[in-house]
Amino acid sequence: MGFLTPPSFLPEQIGPEADKRYKRLRMQVFLGVFIGYAGFYIVRKNFSMAIPLLEPFGFDKGELGVVLSMNAIAYGFSKFLMASISDRSNARRFLPLGLILAALSMAFMVVPIQWIGAAHKGLAIALMAAINFLVGWFNGMGWPPCGRVMTHWFSIRERGTWMSIWNCAHNVGGALVGPMAAYGAVWFGSWFYGANEQMYFLVGTFLFPAAVAILIAIIAYALIRDTPQSCGLPSIEKWSGNYAQNYSEKDEEAISTKQIFKTVLSNKLLWYIAFANAFVYMVRYGCLDWAPTILTENGIDIKSAGWAYFAYEFAAIPGTLFCGWVSDHVFKGRRAMPMIIFMLLVGVAIVVYWQNLDNLNVVIWCLIAIGFLIYGPVMLIGVQALDLAPKNAAGTAAGLTGFMGYVLGTAILANVVMGYASQNWGWGSTFILLIGACVLCILLMAMTWRAEQYLVHSGHSK
Repeated sequence: MGFLTPPSFLPEQIGPEADKRYKRLRMQVFLGVFIGYAGFYIVRKNFSMAIPLLEPFGFDKGELGVVLSMNAIAYGFSKFLMASISDRSNARRFLPLGLILAALSMAFMVVPIQWIGAAHKGLAIALMAAINFLVGWFNGMGWPPCGRVMTHWFSIRERGTWMSIWNCAHNVGGALVGPMAAYGAVWFGSWFYGANEQMYFLVGTFLFPAAVAILIAIIAYALIRDTPQSCGLPSIEKWSGNYAQNYSEKDEEAISTKQIFKTVLSNKLLWYIAFANAFVYMVRYGCLDWAPTILTENGIDIKSAGWAYFAYEFAAIPGTLFCGWVSDHVFKGRRAMPMIIFMLLVGVAIVVYWQNLDNLNVVIWCLIAIGFLIYGPVMLIGVQALDLAPKNAAGTAAGLTGFMGYVLGTAILANVVMGYASQNWGWGSTFILLIGACVLCILLMAMTWRAEQYLVHSGHSK
C-alpha cells in the first residue's frame, strides 16, 4: 500500500545543529511510541471487564470464555504476521492505523450485545468472538512498529534501558482500563441510554476507551518519525558509534516479505529465544492468571487474593526498569546472562511460594518477587530479538518470539496444560511445571550466551 510505504531518505545533515535536532527528535519519537503503545492497552482486554455484567443479559461464562480466548490467539498470530508488513512500512502511519482499527473494532462490540442479545445467542456470541478476534489482531500492530522505531533511533548499547522504560507503557495503559470503565459509564452513560442504567457499562467499557484511543492515535502520528534518515539525519550506529557485529548498511533498506521470513526463520538463535519466551510466558501468566484461584482454594479470602494480584503487576515496573539498566550498564548490551540470573531467582521464589500457600504474607512477598523478576526477561527477550536480527527484519523477529509466547506459552501451556494439571493432579503439579519452565528457559538462554559475547563493537564503524 502506498499509504504505508516508508518515506525516502533525505540528504544527511551534519554539524551541531543536526546533533541537537537528533537528540530532540529521539525524545519526541520515544514519547510518541510510549503514548501510542499505552493506547493499545486501553482497547485490548476490555471484554474481560464486561463479562460479569453480561451474565444478567443471559450469556454464560463458558460462551464468554470462548469469546475472550479469541483475543489472545489473534494477538499471537498478528504480532508475528503483521510484523512482516510493519518491517516494510512507515511506523508513523502503521502504529496509528492499527490503534484506530482496534478502537473501532472495540466500539463495534456494542452491536451484538445491545442489538442482537441473548435472544439470538448463537449469532451474538459468534459476532462477539469475531470482533474480539479483530481487536486482538489489530492490537498485534502495536509492538512491531515500536520495535522498528527503537532499533532505528536507539543504539544497541542503550536499547535495554530505553526499551525497559517504553515497556512500562502497557502497565500505564492497562491500569487506565478500570477507571475509564467506571468513570466513562458515569460521565457518558446517560447520553446514550438515558435512564437505562443497566446499559451504561457499554459506554465505559467499549465506547469511551475507543474514543480516547483514537485521540491517542492522532497524537502518536504527530510525534512519531519513521527513521533518522527520513528526517535527514545519520543512522543511529553512525551517530552513536555503537555498531552490532551483525550490522550492515544494507539493513537500512526495506526487503521483501519472502526475504524477511527467510532471514528470521533461518536464524537458530531467534528460535532459541522464541522457545525460551514460551516458557517465560508460561511462568508469567501461569502465576498471574491462576493466583486468585490457588489462594482462595487454600483458605485466603478473595479480597486478599486481589491485593496479591495487584502486587504482582505493580512490582513489574521497577523490575523491568532495573533489568533493562543491568543489561546495558553491567552486561554491556548482552541480554542472556541477566535473563538467566532473573529466571533462576524466579524459580527460587516459586519454590518458596509453593511451600507457603497458607501464609498470606509470604505469598504476597513471593508474588511481588516473581512480578519484579519475570517482567524483565519478558522485555529483554523482545530486545534480544531486535539485537540478533537485521534492522529491516527486527519487527518480524520480535513477532516470532511474541507468537511463541502468547500461543504456545500462554494459551497452551499456562492456560490449558496448567488447568488440566491442577484438575487431575493438584496444585503441586502446576508448581512443578512452573519450575520446569524456569529450568528450560535458562538452558535455552544459555545457548545464546556465547553468540552475544562478540555482538557489540563500540566505536567501530563498518
